[in-house]
Amino acid sequence: METQSIPSDFLPIIFQVVVVLGFVVTTLVATHYLGPKRKTADKLETFEAGVKIVGNARQPFSIKYFLVAILFVLFDIEVIFMYPWAVNFRELGMEGMIQMFIFMGTLLLGFIYVIKKKVLEWD
Repeated sequence: METQSIPSDFLPIIFQVVVVLGFVVTTLVATHYLGPKRKTADKLETFEAGVKIVGNARQPFSIKYFLVAILFVLFDIEVIFMYPWAVNFRELGMEGMIQMFIFMGTLLLGFIYVIKKKVLEWD
């Protein structure tokens, strides 16, 4: 038998969202008004890990950095899909197992493609 949600079922979630947003807004406003306001040349200067600024920040660099980041996100997303599958493993049965094998096979093909294209080689 299906149960239908009524608006009052969402009150705890709405209350939590309101409390969180209230906390964020209160914290931002309080730190803005209560924090020190001494602006010196040293404080306004760009800080990059304690290293003095050299050159232009818009200098182009290798696309490999972006590729590695995108590939990390792409292959990391599989964990998000594998966790619910592992939790519901018994309920999904053989059909769930076959679907996960297809999913993992597709990911493996993508990884093989990345290796063949030598995307991860930094020469």
